[in-house]
Amino acid sequence: MTPQELEAILNGTHGDPFHVLGPHQTNDGWEVRAFIPQATDAAVRVEGVTHPMRKMRSEGFFAATLGHDPGNYTLDLTLWNGSHVEMEDPYRFPRLISDFDLHIHGEGTQYESYRTMGSHIAECLGVWGVRFAVWAPNAEVVSVVGDFNDWDERRHPMRVRSGGVWEIFLPGVAAGSNYKYSVRAPALGYRQQKADPYGFGTEVPPKSASVVCDLATYQWNDQPWMEARARKDHLKEPISIYEVHLGSWLRGPNNLFLSYRELADKLVDYAVHLGYTHLELLPVMEHPFSGSWGYQVTGFYAPTSRFGPPQDFMYFVDRCHQAGLGVIVDWVPGHFPKDAHGLAHFDGTALYEHADPRKGEHKEWGTLIFNYGRNEVRTFLISNALFWLKVYHIDGLRVDAVASMLYLDYSRKPGEWIPNMYGGNENLEAIDFLRRFNELAHQVPGAMTTAEESTAFAGVSRPTYLNGLGFTMKWNMGWMHDMLNYFDKDPVHRKYYHNVITFSMLYAFTENFILPISHDEVVHGKRALLSKMPGDTWQKFANVRAFLAYMYGHPGKKLLFMGCEIGVWDEWYAEHGLPWELLHYEFHRKLQALVGELNRLYRAYPAFYEVDFHWAGFQWVDLGDVDGSTISFIRRPQAAKPFLLFVCNFTPVPRMNYRVGVPDPGVYREILNTDSELWGGSNLGNGGHAGSQPISYNSHYHSLSITLPPLAVVVFESPA
Repeated sequence: MTPQELEAILNGTHGDPFHVLGPHQTNDGWEVRAFIPQATDAAVRVEGVTHPMRKMRSEGFFAATLGHDPGNYTLDLTLWNGSHVEMEDPYRFPRLISDFDLHIHGEGTQYESYRTMGSHIAECLGVWGVRFAVWAPNAEVVSVVGDFNDWDERRHPMRVRSGGVWEIFLPGVAAGSNYKYSVRAPALGYRQQKADPYGFGTEVPPKSASVVCDLATYQWNDQPWMEARARKDHLKEPISIYEVHLGSWLRGPNNLFLSYRELADKLVDYAVHLGYTHLELLPVMEHPFSGSWGYQVTGFYAPTSRFGPPQDFMYFVDRCHQAGLGVIVDWVPGHFPKDAHGLAHFDGTALYEHADPRKGEHKEWGTLIFNYGRNEVRTFLISNALFWLKVYHIDGLRVDAVASMLYLDYSRKPGEWIPNMYGGNENLEAIDFLRRFNELAHQVPGAMTTAEESTAFAGVSRPTYLNGLGFTMKWNMGWMHDMLNYFDKDPVHRKYYHNVITFSMLYAFTENFILPISHDEVVHGKRALLSKMPGDTWQKFANVRAFLAYMYGHPGKKLLFMGCEIGVWDEWYAEHGLPWELLHYEFHRKLQALVGELNRLYRAYPAFYEVDFHWAGFQWVDLGDVDGSTISFIRRPQAAKPFLLFVCNFTPVPRMNYRVGVPDPGVYREILNTDSELWGGSNLGNGGHAGSQPISYNSHYHSLSITLPPLAVVVFESPA
């Protein structure tokens, strides 16, 4: 130990503390060195024998010379406040991360790196504590600071390993301890306290420390669900998703958040009552700014502490599964915020992001873009996806803003982006990353992935072996915009936009689509779903009923944002709960009841869902009644029969003796009429059935003469 090394230890600037601190063999025997600035006196205790340590520096540097290897010694300390403690010396413990783990981390193939990196309760040499590990290859010193060391950056500097991974085992640290990494780098004197990129828990914002968590303490009770999920073919299953922002679905007294456990009771029961198959949660990963709705993530491995600890979120997922509800979470690998405690310039350099802002920054969003070509970043992100699927039993990941990942010129002007190696605008590294992510995610039994992708990029939901991106399904953004554009029109003008209502069938089977009416469509001046509709109050509700029934009949899985099912008038505002008091009014109650009935019918009749992604499940009957603004079509199950006949009237004009061609003779049972008084309609209908007549119509030899209510959809089940 040179004088310069001693000064570096005292100042917290030594990059190899294990070279100085702990036990060392010297020419005079063995020497134990310790830097304990909180102590006035210290001694080494070996097998019950105490060896006083000499105080070499007033700052708290102690040393003791022993005649033999001290082995598993402890330190006896007298602290400044006069108390006495016995503690383990972190600098006597060996390396804990294997060279192989470090190698595959640097190679980008350590797909469960959350088991190695971050903080973990561990036992070493018979002593319990926490093993910390963080990747910071360009740092000169990284130390752990926290409640357990008075946030003193000098006391627990870490050992650097190959590939720029820093590690240390701190005895006595327990679950619930708050911590960060203090990172020093030579670039411009960089010095910053960083939250753990792999931290499993966090303090409640605006505080930003990571929290040591032992996730293995939770006992799951959803084995029947997990086993059944593994046997499902999601493309042939009913999937009706209720999209939820946990912080604003329902608030408690004084506008306080509900906890995960409270939501496990109230939200789960509500979604089950309305017949949904899945909940989709806006990002639950920790985020400092509530106004981002969770889409600016800093804690990728931590469920937000706003609603409780990680084990309580596990309980929420567990309760969903026990009630028969799947859980999808929004996952945001497309960007991350610039908050000082987060991933940005983590070790004083552009580590997780690109250094060049033309590739590494979303100026429109004020965020940074991951460097998908860097092995350790790919490991971080893919491990994160698998972490939620495996550790938290999440059923699906919906990947946010995929288009922003696919295109180098996304939201950029000429000169603000760099072409790829072939001169194109595709982000080849991101495409490769998404393909590998999907391949590995689908190795988790029963897991599914969904892309929010707003362009015509080919093969988003096609397998990677067919040159696709490999997602299970893709949001049908085109359908969503077309439908809302159509229903925004006064019915008297809808005949001029008839092609808008039918256009989606030209591409309906090019991808495995989900039909979304999401949170993005009811904010920022776009108006709530009910408020988008023209006409008086009765017509607005009738339009919503017709819209939802058409949505459930259209090929594709379903997604509806919270509040749409009760007919909220105002745009979604994340700072308070939904206006549940609207259910005191009949129109709103009956709309909610209709959504429950749609979900019941959807799950009861295979024609709704079994053949969503092929022409064999859909057949136009009449798409040409332009002047009447009506359409009719058939949905078929895998067995072809019984099929369902949908007849839609998008005007407020009732149509008596409306003729519709049908393929088979017999009595057709009316299973849904959105104009029923049960759902708030005028109760105009067909008495529950309609018999066919041998009159050719719409290219069929038989037809029905029905009463078609105003602004309504009627659905008939064919004879068996």
